[in-house]
Order: sequence, then structure tokens, then C-alpha cells
Amino acid sequence: MEDKITELLYDPIVGKIVFLAIGVGVIWFIIKLIQRNLFSRIEQSDNRYKARKFGSFVGYILTIVLITIVFSDKLGGLTVAFGVAGAGIAFALQEVIASFAGWLAIMFGGFYKTGDRVQLGGMKGDIMDIGVLRTTLMETGQWVDGDLYNGRIVLVANSFVFKEPVFNYSGDFPFLWDELKLPIQYGSNYDKVNEILLKAGKEVAGALSEESHQKWTALQRKYMLEDAQTEPMISLVANDNWVEFTLRYVVDYKRRRATKTKMFTHILKEVDATNGEVKFASATFQLVEPSDLNVNIKNKEFTPKS
Repeated sequence: MEDKITELLYDPIVGKIVFLAIGVGVIWFIIKLIQRNLFSRIEQSDNRYKARKFGSFVGYILTIVLITIVFSDKLGGLTVAFGVAGAGIAFALQEVIASFAGWLAIMFGGFYKTGDRVQLGGMKGDIMDIGVLRTTLMETGQWVDGDLYNGRIVLVANSFVFKEPVFNYSGDFPFLWDELKLPIQYGSNYDKVNEILLKAGKEVAGALSEESHQKWTALQRKYMLEDAQTEPMISLVANDNWVEFTLRYVVDYKRRRATKTKMFTHILKEVDATNGEVKFASATFQLVEPSDLNVNIKNKEFTPKS
């Protein structure tokens, strides 16, 4: 029994396995130590998240390199077999490889980061996690009106970024332009309507005008963009039924529905206070009575020929 134990201890394969286990343990101990004591001090959450992901990725690479070094003498004769098998695996796992390439593009290309609100194809939501193969979303919309969570978690392959457009609601410019349309009856006080809408826009969303303009100016220095108006603005169109006023304003990308509710509440109170000077229009249908129809029927006697 002792001879077998001694023989087992001096077996080179066992020695390599023990060395490999110790080496892997040391690698991941150092990685976790760096993540806990160094990366946790990074102030920005998105940079801290990327650093931790990159640390884990380095740990996997070092583990693979260590395995290759330890068993290098055993792998020499399998080079050709590995080459053929690798080609087959690459073809079979092309979607996995594309997803891994997508992960690299997302992490270092600035497509989006955790916490961003994005739309990937027909799926819209907030980024919960960016994995090596898949991105996890907390979905918004669908059977829920507005930009509210519906509670469904969606996993999207990272290869998606190479196939479809990626809509980012909160990237370099975390604001959206939104519009509010009001149908006003002909004959109303149009100047009063203009005053009410501008007042509502400035009181509810005016605080974001200066902040959003600074962000837009930063975008202009980075990209080829024209200057954009971030102050609330009004336009109107006269159609067959009413005068349509449109209030355009800047809103935080996560508060679009709440802001519109405040806008409508403010406007409705102001319109009621005008005592009929401003009236909302609605679709009406006028029924026209048909004209009188007189029908005269003349009877003629008919005598058959003999």
C-alpha cells in the first residue's frame, strides 16, 4: 500500500495536476484580490464594471495558458488533430464566436453600458448585465404603456450589434425631445394658447434646457452636428377641423411619461381658468337632412287590340 502511494506521489501526471491546481488557485486568488481592493475603488460604476469583467477575462486567459504550458509535452502530437477539430468547432460555434466578438465591441467600442436604456431590434429596456455571450435587459413597454418596466427579463446575443441598429436612449446625450399636441377650436384666443403652452413647458421641463444644451454642445465638439434648440418651442398647423398646437421640449429619457402627465395637468388647469376663451376641439359630424322627394305616378288606360 505504501509503495503504491509513493509511486502515485512521484507520478509526473499527478505532479502536473497538483501544480496546475495550485497555479489556478493562485491566479484566481490574485484576480479576486485585485477586484476587491483595487477595482472597487473606481468611482464611476460603468468603469468599475468594465474593470471587473476585464479582470475575469484575464483570469480565464491565464488559466488556459497555464494548462497549455503544463501539458505542452502531451499536446505536441495532437497539433494536427486540434487544427482539424478547431476548424469544425469554429464553424459549429460561429454564433458563439460572433457573440464573443460582439462582447469585445460592446466593452471597448462604446455601444452601450450597464444602466443605459437601449432598443435592440424590437426589444427595449435597461441594461442589467453585459455577459461574454449575452446582454441582459429589463424590458419596458410591450403590454405596458409608456416607458415603464413590464417585469420581463430579456437575454440578447451580443452578436446582435453586428446585425441590427442599436438605439441608445442614454449614451452621450441622456435626453429626448418629446412633443405634446393640442387641438384648439377655431375662434379661440391663440395668443393665450401660446402663452399657456410656453408657461407649461418652462415650468415643467425648463430646468433641463440649460443642462441638455451643455450636453449638446459637447456632442457638437465630438461629432458633426448642427446647433439644436433645447428651449421649449411651439408650432401650429391649421387643418379642416381645428388648429393644432405642438409643444416641443427636452425631457429626461426615464421621465418622459411622468413629464407629459405634469404638462397636461398644468395645461388643463390653465385652459379651465380662461372661462371659455380657449376651447379644445373634437371631431364632430354634421348630418345633413335629405331634400324632399316628390314622385308622381300617372296611370294610363290600356286597351288591348282585338
